[in-house]
Amino acid sequence: MIRDITIGQYYPADSVIHRLDPRVKLVGTIVFLVSLFLFQDFSGYIAATIYLACVIKISKVPLKFMLKGLKSIFILLLFSVIFNLFLTDGETLIHLFWKVRITKEGLGIAVFMAIRLVYLIIGTSIMTLTTTPNDLTDGLEKGLRPLKKIHVPVHEIAMMMSIALRFIPILLEETDKIMKAQMARGADFESGNILQRAKSMIPILVPLFISAFRRANDLAMAMEARCYHGGEGRTKMKPLIYKRRDFIAYATFAIYLSVVVVINTVSKLL
Repeated sequence: MIRDITIGQYYPADSVIHRLDPRVKLVGTIVFLVSLFLFQDFSGYIAATIYLACVIKISKVPLKFMLKGLKSIFILLLFSVIFNLFLTDGETLIHLFWKVRITKEGLGIAVFMAIRLVYLIIGTSIMTLTTTPNDLTDGLEKGLRPLKKIHVPVHEIAMMMSIALRFIPILLEETDKIMKAQMARGADFESGNILQRAKSMIPILVPLFISAFRRANDLAMAMEARCYHGGEGRTKMKPLIYKRRDFIAYATFAIYLSVVVVINTVSKLL
């Protein structure tokens, strides 16, 4: 399960998506995530599926690698579907078992919620899988630069997000090593009830927290030793400059958003 988490990882490949400006990928991800909450019927999700499939194909990231990240949210996805399926009231009754009612409206909301959650994870993963942490930091900092006028610490926010993303795969690898070490000593993490399993995680959490604080302290000392004082006056080795492919990508986002608006308008009129 630990190895199945793909958020924060970078998948190296030679594709147009990888070469795009990180600001373009940030805007595209936001547009796609917002569009998922605008759909009212399956026609909108069909458009999102086609758009997402094209992006995955162009990115050259294997679909199996992206779907592997869904294993970590399976429990959350299952609870979301069950709650929406059995707790949503509706007029059209599909099945009645004792006091449990399954309605057509509840089934539709459960399916929409499942698709939306899956697409949220995949859409976000595409951005992190095709963008290095350094590029993502530069894109965030330059995209949020107008907020400096109201004294928002843009560089510090971008740096914290970059460090957090970079620490995700490191901590996952550290967790995997600790679990293997504990299992070699006879620890059992799979048997017993929920309380027993939670109690068995203590030998993992304690050394993991110690390791995380040690890594954070080493990083702080390294930044201090290199005279790091924030982003004021710092220059970039590779400054971000928009190219022709970036403007084409922006045009693609605009077309996709226009299609979403048209689909929603038509569905409301019908």
